[in-house]
Amino acid sequence: MTPKLDFNTPVYALAPLAGYTDLPFRNVVKKFGADLTVSEMLSSNALAYGSAKTLKMLERSPNEDPYSVQIAGSEEEIVRRAVEVLNGQEEIDIIDLNCGCPVPKIVCHGSGSSLLNDLPRMARIIETIKKTSNKSTLSVKIRLGFESKNHIEIAKLVEGCGADFLAVHGRTRAGKFKAPVDYDAIGEIKAAVRIPVIANGDIDSFEKAQWVLNHTKADGVMIGRGAVGAPWIFHQLKTGSATVDPMIKHAIIMEHLDGMVRFYGARGVITFRKHVHTYSKGYEGASALRDLVNRIDDPLHYREVVDEFFRTHRQIAEGFKASDLVCEC
Repeated sequence: MTPKLDFNTPVYALAPLAGYTDLPFRNVVKKFGADLTVSEMLSSNALAYGSAKTLKMLERSPNEDPYSVQIAGSEEEIVRRAVEVLNGQEEIDIIDLNCGCPVPKIVCHGSGSSLLNDLPRMARIIETIKKTSNKSTLSVKIRLGFESKNHIEIAKLVEGCGADFLAVHGRTRAGKFKAPVDYDAIGEIKAAVRIPVIANGDIDSFEKAQWVLNHTKADGVMIGRGAVGAPWIFHQLKTGSATVDPMIKHAIIMEHLDGMVRFYGARGVITFRKHVHTYSKGYEGASALRDLVNRIDDPLHYREVVDEFFRTHRQIAEGFKASDLVCEC
């Protein structure tokens, strides 16, 4: 099969975010400029044993082309069985192996960034996916190391095992989400391997994305927490303009809300409350809006309130970051 992702121009990708990058959110960022969307991180065990909730999370929006599914796992046989499940899903183009998640409950099971502590196991799992998968593309997401950096060794291992491209979060596992991102190290990886490299970590504005691309010479950027509350960052990158028409922001917010209700039914308005919080940061009357929507369950009434607010209220401040709200995998 021919890979669908074109690296001749910079690739703008949405990173997996636990509890945020569900189908409605991915649909919005894809519609407004993202080149690549990735599912929330899925457990290989859950896939292998047929978890209905996990299988539901595989669903993609019709506009997600290409579409990547990220899996985490520590046992070759379980990963193989998970990939066989994914093989039966024709709408998936890319399988991505998570080797970067720093969350303790993932690491203690030997998955995520724990694999950076056991490179032979990591290599066997990548090779298992490569051998088993019927998808056109295999990618791997890494950090720079576990306790300390050995990023070149890790990147060359990933390349040698047959991955088609690499996403690099520019911290070690020990750095969690607070240590400064080492963009120099991402640039060193780019110079050391032949496969495309996507830079990730604290890319929270149009200007920062442009700087990271220029500084690292990476083939693209992957934006996660920076897109929460500001999914129009992909529109900015595609248009090459730092400014966003308020009507575009309004359209994105309403598209997101409508998608949540279509996907989750009435529960979508409850799930969307956290997004109202991030979208309304810096707006006049944001506190009153959040208080009001927390007491509305009816989808039509909820939509009317949100629609009226973002059509008529003025944004007075920028700079909200979702760093403390979400886990980027």
